[in-house]
Amino acid sequence: MGIFINLFNFILHIDVHLAEIFANYGVLAYGILFLIIFCETGLVLVPFLPGDSLIFAAGAITALGSYNIIFVFFLLWMAAFLGDNTNYWIGRFIGQKLIDHPKIPINQKHVDQTREFYKKHGGKTIFMARFIPIVRTFAPFVAGIGKMQYKKFITFSISGSFTWVGLFVFMGYFFGNIPQIKHNFSLAIMGIIVISVMPIVIEFVKAKLNRRKTEEEIEKQEYRLPK
Repeated sequence: MGIFINLFNFILHIDVHLAEIFANYGVLAYGILFLIIFCETGLVLVPFLPGDSLIFAAGAITALGSYNIIFVFFLLWMAAFLGDNTNYWIGRFIGQKLIDHPKIPINQKHVDQTREFYKKHGGKTIFMARFIPIVRTFAPFVAGIGKMQYKKFITFSISGSFTWVGLFVFMGYFFGNIPQIKHNFSLAIMGIIVISVMPIVIEFVKAKLNRRKTEEEIEKQEYRLPK
C-alpha cells in the first residue's frame, strides 16, 4: 500500500520530481522519461505508471530550460509506439499463458474491460485507448491475444501515439507555466487524471445499467410465463 501512496504523491507533484530528475541526471533524464512511457504502454504488469501527467509535466519543464521540445516529443512518441508494439507481440505469443499463470499479477478485469471496449469500438480502440489509463496498457496486449492484423494495428498505433504524446507535451509546453496552472500544478494533474478516467467510469455505469435492465426484463418474462 505504501508503494501506491508514494506513487500517487509522485504523480501529484510530478513537476517537482521531474525537475529534480533533470537537475540530478541531466541528459540521462531523457532516458528515464523514455523508459517510464515505454513501460507504461508496453508492460501489462505496470499499468499504474504515470502517462498523461508525465508527458504534460515534461512539456512544461522543457519550456523552462534549454531542452528541445521537438526532440522530447519524438522521444516520447517513439517510447509510446515501441511500447505498444512490444505489448502487442507479448500478447500474440504468450498473452493467454500470462493471464492464466497464478503467480503473475495480471488483473483479469482489466483485460475484460479492454475486450468490451474492443467490441464497441473495434480497431479504433488502439487509437482511442491512448487517452484512457489502464486501457491503453491492455489494448495492444489484448489485440495481440486476438491476433489482430498487424498492418491494421500498427496504423492505429502510429496515429494514436503521435496524437496522444503531441497533445499532452505541447499542452504542457504552452500552458504548463501559466501562473494559475503552475501554482496549482497538483490540481491540474488531478484534472487530467479525472478527465482521463471518465470514459472508464461512463462505460462502467452504462454496463451496470444495461445489466440491471436486462435482469429486470428477464424477471418480467419469467413472471409472465404460465405456471
